[in-house]
Amino acid sequence: MRTTERLSVPRLAALAAGALTLAFAVPAGAQDFYAGKTLTFIVGAGVGGGYDLQARTVARHLAKHIPGNPTIVVQNMPSRIGATNHMFAAAPADGTTIALVQRNMLLAKLTHPDSVRFDIAKFNWLGSLNSETAVTVAWHTAPHKTAKDLFDKELIVGGITSVDPETTPRLYNALFGTKFKVVTGYNSTSQIALAIERGEVQGIGDWSWSSLKAVRPQWISEKKVTLLMQGALKKEPELGDLPSAMDYVKNPADRQILQLHFTQKTVARPLIAPPGVPKERVALLRKAFVDLSRDKDFQEDVKKAKLEIAYVPGEEAEKVVSLIVSTPADIADRYAKAFTPDKK
Repeated sequence: MRTTERLSVPRLAALAAGALTLAFAVPAGAQDFYAGKTLTFIVGAGVGGGYDLQARTVARHLAKHIPGNPTIVVQNMPSRIGATNHMFAAAPADGTTIALVQRNMLLAKLTHPDSVRFDIAKFNWLGSLNSETAVTVAWHTAPHKTAKDLFDKELIVGGITSVDPETTPRLYNALFGTKFKVVTGYNSTSQIALAIERGEVQGIGDWSWSSLKAVRPQWISEKKVTLLMQGALKKEPELGDLPSAMDYVKNPADRQILQLHFTQKTVARPLIAPPGVPKERVALLRKAFVDLSRDKDFQEDVKKAKLEIAYVPGEEAEKVVSLIVSTPADIADRYAKAFTPDKK
């Protein structure tokens, strides 16, 4: 595999758009399965953050696109790896439980091998609610005003164990020498936002641009924060000339590692069903999400909540998973060691 080319996923957006036009053949038997049932929608995140807001917005509209119109109940599981382990080994494999999991679960086997009890290749991938671009944010009282300051001055940031606000700044430190100090123990980006406002930490190393706009829009309008850096495979046009983390990579090998990390952001809000769910029910659920993405009431609700949802179909999510699973061993090993510098 030519990792540099494949990990960039250059055709993802075009392929996703084309996939939305595909016809879904759902057997008649599956049409009656959900009548009178409850569909549990697990969120692998705490209450009030971007994942939670998106999941609850989806839950208000998804049932009408599932034959039988099941009752949908949202259940938060802030233990990110635990939530994904649950979906793999404990959740019923009949289609009555789905989940919105943290994108870092795609690479958790490399970063937290002792905790992971799941195989990403065996999940039924229903799609992703969005792709994302990360931003590094400093509170207005911090001395950091440009990306260069991240290399010269320590920035104390809030972290969530095994999730982007923790893993991304650690990776930046390992690959190109930034000076983030990560304080972990928070359960959601909304908790980190409160910690920033209280002065407990100075900022956040990786927060989805769309979530920042939805959860703390006043930070931007009132210039309460300074945007220092963006992180994704491609630059976000809305962020103008804000430097990209990719600009600071020093060699091709490190570029491959950062590309691997940012590949997760192409399926930044992953939707899964457990292994073993009958294929016809997986097809039905995928179709429901496609139909939801075209629902005008849903689109209006998303706009009102100031969220950004651009559905990536299940077939495209599977392709991203395949890219990650086929990562060459040497790149996977270097990625894992970036989080355990003592083993370098």
